[in-house]
Amino acid sequence: MQALPERVSVIGAGSWGTALACLLCRNFKQVLLWGRDPKAMKSMERHRRNVAYLPDVPFPDNLGITATLSDTLNESASFVFAVPSHCFRSILEAIYREITQSGRLPHKSTIIWGTKGFDPENGHLLSKICEEVFGEIRSGVISGPSFASETARGMPTALTMACSSLDHARDLARWFRTDFTRTYYSDDPVGVQLGGAIKNVMAIAAGISDGLGYGANARAALITRGLSELSRIGVGLGGRPETLMGLAGLGDLVLTCTTDQSRNRRFGIGIGQGKTISQVRAEISQEIEGINTAEILYRIALREGIEIPITDQVFRILHQGAEPKHAVGALLNRDPRAE
Repeated sequence: MQALPERVSVIGAGSWGTALACLLCRNFKQVLLWGRDPKAMKSMERHRRNVAYLPDVPFPDNLGITATLSDTLNESASFVFAVPSHCFRSILEAIYREITQSGRLPHKSTIIWGTKGFDPENGHLLSKICEEVFGEIRSGVISGPSFASETARGMPTALTMACSSLDHARDLARWFRTDFTRTYYSDDPVGVQLGGAIKNVMAIAAGISDGLGYGANARAALITRGLSELSRIGVGLGGRPETLMGLAGLGDLVLTCTTDQSRNRRFGIGIGQGKTISQVRAEISQEIEGINTAEILYRIALREGIEIPITDQVFRILHQGAEPKHAVGALLNRDPRAE
């Protein structure tokens, strides 16, 4: 088991990146938080908090702030990414260039990400993108039912750290283990990534149902059948059933479908209330990963022959202009079958 490095850099200064940085400050001598907007980062440095996303969480003394990517290089080349999936590759490539230009060896890097989504260009999991950019390095995904505000404030939370190597997962889980965070480890990064991505679509579906005023019965049905759909897709794409029934699958699904802290659920509520996609996006003003994920899963399911009725209707609402009420009707009027 390797000793924890003294320093780690968090790439992405939104709500989740800020929360992870605050958590990591409990285990590392120095944590550096990077964001691409110099004005926003100067505000964070001045106020010692993320006023835009987590205004009630003061920064620990050992949290540094920067908008300069080269500042994030440290002697252990240890990075935790919390950026939207659509810019994961470009920022990863920029980090790779910074490492090579500094004379360091990229293959000695450690890359962890807390992003829940797919590469929008090709539908690949982010582990595939990391491998394409950095090759074989120590890397993995941190996921599970966790809202940024609660994690940053030190409220009890359970997470899963997943790597292709169980030894690496066990080692890296220590980065995120504190007196309020229980972090499990897994060697099923495919299942953990799929669970975290797919649940965003189900959260949109649950939100649409609530926005239409359909009540608790409909929400419970969507969560239950959503779990079945999540498991079907997840196993079909290489995840393990037990992973999808764990924190990164079932746990995250329940959390995001039932709580208004979930931006994907709030987005769905707005759509169910008759607002346009652009209106709701402007109101939330944060990335809604489930929008692109619905389209990616729709394409994957067509290619692989996987039945995904809930995702299919979310795709039709968001990308083909279907009326939410008609989409719910289409789900209810499917041929009856054994559960």
